[in-house]
Amino acid sequence: MVARDGVEALDYLFGTGAYEGRDVGLLPQVVLLDLKLPKIDGLEVLKRLRGDPRTRRLPIVVLTSSREEQDLIESYDLGANSYVRKPVDFARFAAAINQLQMYWLVLNESPTITR
Repeated sequence: MVARDGVEALDYLFGTGAYEGRDVGLLPQVVLLDLKLPKIDGLEVLKRLRGDPRTRRLPIVVLTSSREEQDLIESYDLGANSYVRKPVDFARFAAAINQLQMYWLVLNESPTITR
């Protein structure tokens, strides 16, 4: 699932708006979160996800082009599980996504999220 902005991401994860009625018991195994989202930025999305018991333990990887130290600090302070700077080169970006997929979907053990 790809959300185009922060509102769409929250609507999808919480089953609101255009996703009203979606089975919110089916959460993704990991969220790749860009900080530079339109409408609601990634830090606010992260804050809302960590503030809700339904998504508090959902693995969230901040995947951003930001080089701001404050973004890194705030992401971890708000509960990000990882912070990855997006490579600009497409081949390196694809390799980074493959490594994230291998770690978060194959190697990492996450607690079961219950509703």
